[in-house]
Amino acid sequence: MFCRNKAALWFWIVGTVVVATVVCVTGCTSRGLFGERLGKEPVLTVYFDEEKRTEKMPFEKYIEGVVAAEMDPKWPREALAAQAILARTFTLERLQRTGGVKKLHGTDVCTSHEHFQAYDASRVNSLVRAAVRSTRGKIVTYKGRPIRAWFHSSSGGVTATPAEGLGLPNSVAPYIRTVKDPGAAGKESAWKASFSAAEVGRALKKIGGFDGGEPRSIEIVERGPSGRAVTLDIDGKKVPAPAFRTAVGPDRMLSTLLDGISVKDGKVIMSGRGWGHGVGMSQWGALRMSKQGSTAEDIINYYYKGVKIERRWR
Repeated sequence: MFCRNKAALWFWIVGTVVVATVVCVTGCTSRGLFGERLGKEPVLTVYFDEEKRTEKMPFEKYIEGVVAAEMDPKWPREALAAQAILARTFTLERLQRTGGVKKLHGTDVCTSHEHFQAYDASRVNSLVRAAVRSTRGKIVTYKGRPIRAWFHSSSGGVTATPAEGLGLPNSVAPYIRTVKDPGAAGKESAWKASFSAAEVGRALKKIGGFDGGEPRSIEIVERGPSGRAVTLDIDGKKVPAPAFRTAVGPDRMLSTLLDGISVKDGKVIMSGRGWGHGVGMSQWGALRMSKQGSTAEDIINYYYKGVKIERRWR
């Protein structure tokens, strides 16, 4: 949001502070993030999960490591640039909304993908550096605020709403709707998985409200706009599909875009399409669009509706 009247700007800032606390990282001011002047590049405190150590680094250097970890660093520059803008947006929005990982590690961010975003500086190459440099300071906003910049590997042909893919109300991200995905679809993104009844029982226990017993029957009783399973019926009990996927193992149950699910010979057998929660940008879709000549801005505006790309620091 930009405001040229200093008095109006002051009242807007005061009102914002009263309504919600804005968390700023080192070197970043509320004026720099939301005012008419661009702020300085923030400095982040980063917790390296595997090494159990903390380091300070410029925001943009951190984004290089995230892009290199989250996307193939040899992909076209515009796909990498779209990933850089989203990684930057994700980081800034999370810092403002939750304070990052201060409660876990006392830092802004963490290199664990389970706690924050994946990070791997060893994969950074000239393509990644160029993509980050060309988008320096740019984030995606909706009504002046950073969006919740979810992304995933492959949608299987159609992206998901937050309710379908993440079990969250769609109202938390009105800029995300289902769209046809130009990335991998059909047989290219098909997968199959098998889980023992004991594994499913343990997953149900993790979700809570279930005794963890081995299931005898399982079926999809509700699907969302993209066709993804929203609710499963397991032995007569309603189970949220996104929560079940997380509990049973998202590295094996690759998505909730299920083509089939059943109990057979003491095992739960399932098949589906896509990889990931399906919300927001599909990375394989970004790859296809970039090869067809789309810019990073084109890619982002395809997957997120009614948004703007703004620069918050030079």
